[in-house]
Amino acid sequence: MTGNLLKRLTIFTTLMLVASGCAGDKGNVAPAATGANQPEAVTKGGELTFGVAASPGGLDPNVYPGAGDYRIMRSIFDSLIVQMPDQTFKPWLATEWTISPDAKSYTFKLRKDVKFHDGTPFNAAAVKYNFDRIVNPETKSRFAVTLIGPYESSEVIDEFTVKVNLKSPYSAFLSSLSQAFLGIVSPAAAQKYGENLAKNPVGTGPFKFVSWVENAAITLDKNPDYNWGPPTAQNKGAAYIDKLIFKIIPEEATRIGSVQSGQISAVETVPPQNLISLKNDPNITLIEAESAGIPFTLMLNQDHAPWNELKARKAVQLAIDVDTIVKTLYLGTYKRAWSPITPSVLGYNASLENSIKPDIPKANQLLDELGWVRGADGIRAKNGKPLSLYFVTSTPNREKRNDIAAMIQQQLKPVGIQVNVEITTSTNAQTIVMDKGTNDLYGVSNVTGDPDILRSFFHTNAIPKEGRWGHNHTHLSDPQLDKWLEEGLKEQDTQKRSEVYKKIQSYVVENAIGFPIYIFPYTVASSKTAKGLKFDALGYPLFYDAYVVKK
Repeated sequence: MTGNLLKRLTIFTTLMLVASGCAGDKGNVAPAATGANQPEAVTKGGELTFGVAASPGGLDPNVYPGAGDYRIMRSIFDSLIVQMPDQTFKPWLATEWTISPDAKSYTFKLRKDVKFHDGTPFNAAAVKYNFDRIVNPETKSRFAVTLIGPYESSEVIDEFTVKVNLKSPYSAFLSSLSQAFLGIVSPAAAQKYGENLAKNPVGTGPFKFVSWVENAAITLDKNPDYNWGPPTAQNKGAAYIDKLIFKIIPEEATRIGSVQSGQISAVETVPPQNLISLKNDPNITLIEAESAGIPFTLMLNQDHAPWNELKARKAVQLAIDVDTIVKTLYLGTYKRAWSPITPSVLGYNASLENSIKPDIPKANQLLDELGWVRGADGIRAKNGKPLSLYFVTSTPNREKRNDIAAMIQQQLKPVGIQVNVEITTSTNAQTIVMDKGTNDLYGVSNVTGDPDILRSFFHTNAIPKEGRWGHNHTHLSDPQLDKWLEEGLKEQDTQKRSEVYKKIQSYVVENAIGFPIYIFPYTVASSKTAKGLKFDALGYPLFYDAYVVKK
């Protein structure tokens, strides 16, 4: 896949790597190169506070799947390889690798100078332990087990060489290995803490875990021994800042106010209504990265009639006015999604753009054909049962997703569909959707760099059921779709693979299986005193080069 991060990163105001007033203190500065390759001074020491919108579920990368988890885990855990802005892959904890002719074995040579935060040596045995741990059912991995694909086994060739064997070719393997969810945890810590590793994370990253105060803050200290930063980092050594604190601030107004008042160095997820005012604030820098992967998409559960019928699903699709939702709620700051993957991902099907437009008369016609008759209250019914749709969403109102539910509730009234919205906690939402499957509509998104992510959301094996965590919230089991997803998984030719995923996207949209809504721009508001914050190829924040200017 060809690509350039500059196509996906919109910089409102360029981060200038200038530490004014520090030139005289040579013991407190380090040279850095700007975009123009000119040496400048970078302040060392101090702490950077970063406001996040929600508390992570846990900090065990092998188990927890959330974007909020990832944003913190990336600073604690390193990966074997790194995905570059142009979507190529380069060494990180692995120095090189070879792939067998049948594409079923990968042999990695590893760095010999790396240690975990607890002093445990990083080596081939540690890599094997991690991969075996992910696929162990007792680990209860929620997403890493999907990312690792058809993993079969690992062999320790020597102390710093490991061979990873797959059951079948897996074209997304390198992309998966570059993600924090396959970041390498300390085997000693995993054995010591067990399930509690999620609250006691130990990796090899630039920052070490210190503490987690529930619903308040997660504190990390720099790893003074760090000397193996990835090629995406300008600073390969120990972090410039001494301490990195993630403040948990769900309330949008409080989060934005805290950076404007100088209480917080930077905050994530700037609401659209605040962007204009912050652009004009001389003390704030705005930076933005478009998240790659699955855009926010509404999944319709086909276990429940009539949503197992195409005409009923098409009626919902034609009644939803996505353009109005996106323009009203995001004021032109979010892009509308047309496909179940974002434009920056391999195989994006641009032909789907503008392919679906609202059509209330057609939606009504389809429901008439299915025998759903309007009652005096305008709601349709059949055999004494009202035509209702159970829409589950959770708090906090992340990216105005609860408002989307409210707008869809209003938009489906003209076609006689009653939408019952339940706004609940994320834990309760997971119980309803994952364990019970009683919902009809549920919104999902996922950040990743490879189209194989579609397998996690549309393959039969991804349907959640008792004893199995899955993300196929449509509950669709279609042999043809499964076949394409498996074909894309194995195909090594980039062009052929791209064509397979285009067919999958078309199938999802044309059969009204999922309704793509918006592409999330990860927007950060930073104080002018916080410098060097960057994003990785997926749009997650990186702190290798971050520093704080002393006032």
